[in-house]
Amino acid sequence: QVQLVESGGGLVQAGGSLRLSCAASGGTFSSSDMGWFRQAPGKEREFVAATSWSAAVTSYADSVRGRFTISRDSAKNLVYLQMNSLKPEDTAVYYCAARNARSVTWQYWGQGAQVTVSS
Repeated sequence: QVQLVESGGGLVQAGGSLRLSCAASGGTFSSSDMGWFRQAPGKEREFVAATSWSAAVTSYADSVRGRFTISRDSAKNLVYLQMNSLKPEDTAVYYCAARNARSVTWQYWGQGAQVTVSS
């Protein structure tokens, strides 16, 4: 059973930066795709970014491409989301997710980290 714990959320002014971290345990991190999702109040959870198990492939939502960067440190079982040029519309609870490399379903989820961007 994979366990994911996010950290690094907080309050930041528009234009600022934050870095979220996700610590993975209990599974085979090196063979798992990792992703970040977010859910704003009153909205459905949406995809933000993902990295393949080898880190060879990354993908981003159009709304964050060029501002956010996903990366992973397989030696430490960590995945990061560097968020720059933050906007008030980036305010949401951010979730880390993991899936086996052969799966299309995100099987494991963290508890979420609040990110609030003030205008």
